[in-house]
Amino acid sequence: MKDSFELKGGGEGMDNTGYVADNDVVIPSIDNKLAANGKSEGHSKALANGVQNGDATLTGDVVAGDEDEMPDRPQWSNGVEFIMSCIAMSVGLGNVWRFPFTAYENGGGAFLIPYIIVLFIIGKPMYYMEMAMGQFSSYGAVKVWNISPILTGDGVNPYSLGYGQIFSTLCIVTYYVSLMAITAFYFIMSFKSVLPWAFCQPDWGANCFDGTGNQTFNASSNQMSSSEYYFKNIVLREPDTIHDGIGPPEWRLTLCLIFSWICVFLVCVRGVKSSGKASYFLALFPYVIMITLLIKGCTLEGAGKGVLFFITPQWEELLNPNVWYAAVTQAFFSLNVGFGSLIMYSSYNNLNENIHRDALIVTTLDTFTSLMAGCTIFAILGNLAHELGVDDIKDVVGGGGTGLAFISYPDAIANDHTNVFHYVQLFAVLFFLMLFTLGVGSAVALVSSIITIICDQFPHLKHWMVTSVVCCICFLIGLIYATPGGQYILNLVDFYGVTFVVFVLAVIEVMGVHWIYGLNNFCHDLEFMQGSKVGFYWRLCWGLITPIILFIVLIYFLVQMEPLKYGEYIYPDSSYAAAWVLLAFGVAQFPIWAIYVIIKKRHLHFPEMIIDSFRATELWSPKVPKNNRDWKEFKKLKAKEEVAMTAVENRFSTLLRRFLGYETARARNAKSLIQNVK
Repeated sequence: MKDSFELKGGGEGMDNTGYVADNDVVIPSIDNKLAANGKSEGHSKALANGVQNGDATLTGDVVAGDEDEMPDRPQWSNGVEFIMSCIAMSVGLGNVWRFPFTAYENGGGAFLIPYIIVLFIIGKPMYYMEMAMGQFSSYGAVKVWNISPILTGDGVNPYSLGYGQIFSTLCIVTYYVSLMAITAFYFIMSFKSVLPWAFCQPDWGANCFDGTGNQTFNASSNQMSSSEYYFKNIVLREPDTIHDGIGPPEWRLTLCLIFSWICVFLVCVRGVKSSGKASYFLALFPYVIMITLLIKGCTLEGAGKGVLFFITPQWEELLNPNVWYAAVTQAFFSLNVGFGSLIMYSSYNNLNENIHRDALIVTTLDTFTSLMAGCTIFAILGNLAHELGVDDIKDVVGGGGTGLAFISYPDAIANDHTNVFHYVQLFAVLFFLMLFTLGVGSAVALVSSIITIICDQFPHLKHWMVTSVVCCICFLIGLIYATPGGQYILNLVDFYGVTFVVFVLAVIEVMGVHWIYGLNNFCHDLEFMQGSKVGFYWRLCWGLITPIILFIVLIYFLVQMEPLKYGEYIYPDSSYAAAWVLLAFGVAQFPIWAIYVIIKKRHLHFPEMIIDSFRATELWSPKVPKNNRDWKEFKKLKAKEEVAMTAVENRFSTLLRRFLGYETARARNAKSLIQNVK
């Protein structure tokens, strides 16, 4: 066995691009690094000599003289800030009002079985993967896709997959903050001596009944609780249709929207310096309120019936494919993967931050929070059903999402004639303050993702200026949702502009990282960062289970997709047309720019053109000069180990090792010889 391993164009194991072509090992050459950044041949030689002499180091597009110098990018003050920020991002409004209703609608306690399974084979692997991508590259959700030209959209400048994801992020953050505005409005109204949704007013109609339970509730009649009437007709002023337009913005919600965006701006204005400090409050304070409400809720009469209704399994639902589909979508969006926020947060880490531990902590806590929120909500709804004299809790659950947060729960708070809530205003204030705080944590992550992308692309811009412009533009877009017809539009944008687009791009994301860049390459990068080999579980999920299941779910989603409705309302054709344009714009980013990449290489023969478009790019590397050099040496060692092990393996053993990380005894011995030589 040779004692040295030279990296020269045309040598053994090399192709003419300067990469190790054999065995899925990628090592960028300095000449190609400079060529990608438009440097001259003379400049290339000068800098290459400088690197050899220890005078300069090239990492991506950064040249530094000091080996410990970090490119001009802020970092978290400590690892706790990163974990707290991830908790604040992942634990959001969906945990409180989406998960309980989704579980109730899909088999109650039986839903927890597919949900936990899906969490382990999709949620956790994708969460860990996105953390690793951001931490390794130190880039946001667009430039991180320098990992491959076909995913980048250009050999140097990223357009493709990242822009599709950030389009969905822009869609979701504009309506997400509008929901925070409604929460802020309810928070303010909770300080009134009499909660405005507790009693029907004379002009609200004969079908309205008080949420205090002083009247007999008949589920079969066309009755509407005071909370439901207040939400739909007083707060939203929602019309029956939008055929005549959505109307002008409602001034009270507009003011609350301004307030919400000011809160987001103040947390984001100094980047991770400000958001990191705020993360302690944003992550921990909601748990204080949630635990308080859980303790209080479980002491109410009828609470046990409500909790049992939530957790009692309907085993026959396990055979329903819709339940498994609901579990996938809930796990996917509860953890906030696919939007670029997680990549952005982890890009501010040190290269050696223990993200394996962090990913397990956050994903486990997210699941625990969803379960706790479900027990809290249904304990209080059980009490509401008891006070209204309703046997079936389904009659007081209403709808999920905003219906659960702004109708069912306010009904329960207003129901105080038994004096179980000694201070109804206090509990109303706490509940809506908790919702608003949860919303801020998630909104900050989404907005910061957009800001980071712009700052990565234009590093000369001031962070506070970018933050100001982004918040102002998002506020102006968000005015659409402050109109009477805003919830109709929100429903369309959520489905066509967010859910569908992010799901499609997530399938491409996981396939691109592990099937294009290579599972072995990615695991080597993780091993370099974490100092330990990637386990069998992660390899199996990333290389096989996660991408295949996501693809199957996507096909099922397409087959089962029906025209979207808002309640019983069927949208006009023009609304569906606009929604499909929205969807096409987000999804088409990848195929359009992928075709552009291939066309740019038309001077090559067709097989070379395709291979070169999928080959890993030299821009994918650690940004810190010293880390970059260490990584290159690590990859050289891995290349030598790969050659040595392949020489003593059969093809099946090689495939098994690359895919699952299993090494035969002969392969381990060959690798040990290489390590001893080193």
